Amino acid sequence: MFCGSSSGGDPEFRRAAAAVGAALAADGHRLVYGGGSVGLMKVVADAVLNGGGDVVGVITEQLLDLEVAHTGLTDLEVVADMHGRKARMAELADGVVVLPGGFGTLDETFEILTWNQLGIIAVPVVFLDVDDFYEPLFHFISGSVAAGFMKDHHGALAQRTAEAAHAVRLAAGRAPDYVSKWVD
Repeated sequence: MFCGSSSGGDPEFRRAAAAVGAALAADGHRLVYGGGSVGLMKVVADAVLNGGGDVVGVITEQLLDLEVAHTGLTDLEVVADMHGRKARMAELADGVVVLPGGFGTLDETFEILTWNQLGIIAVPVVFLDVDDFYEPLFHFISGSVAAGFMKDHHGALAQRTAEAAHAVRLAAGRAPDYVSKWVD
C-alpha cells in the first residue's frame, strides 16, 4: 500500500483509505505499508486492524526517531533507510494499491512499476483513483506510450479503478507477465 503521510484536503481521500483497509481485512489480506501513524497511512492501517486484519509496517530509523511510527501494528520492522524500506515492502507485498499522495507515494509506486517493467518483480499495481486524482498521471502514461517511450504492455502495468474493493481484488489478482522493456 502506498499513500500519503498527509490526509489531503478532500474528505473523500480518508473515506477511500478506510474503505481500502476494510476491504483488505474483509478479504483476509495482510496490509504491508510504510508503518506511519499519520495521514492516509494511519487511516488504512487502522481500518485493517479494526477489521481484524494483520498489518506489517516497514519504517526507517529516521522516521522512527521522528515519532511517526504506528505503535499498534501486528508487526513493525525498522530498516536503515528509504532504499531498504522500499525493497523490504516489495519483498513482503503480493500486490500494491496506490491511494492519493505526494512525492513519496509516487517514488514508491514508480519504483515498483519500473521493477515490474524490468522483470525484477511481478506484482499488480492498482491506483485507487479518488475523484480523478490520478487522471493527469494516466494522461502522462498514455502520452509516454504514444510517444514511443514505453510499450503498451508497460503502460498497462499501472491499473486504476475508482472503487476500493475492486482495487483490492485487482491488486490480489494475477501478476503481470514480463515483456522485454526495450522499445528500439
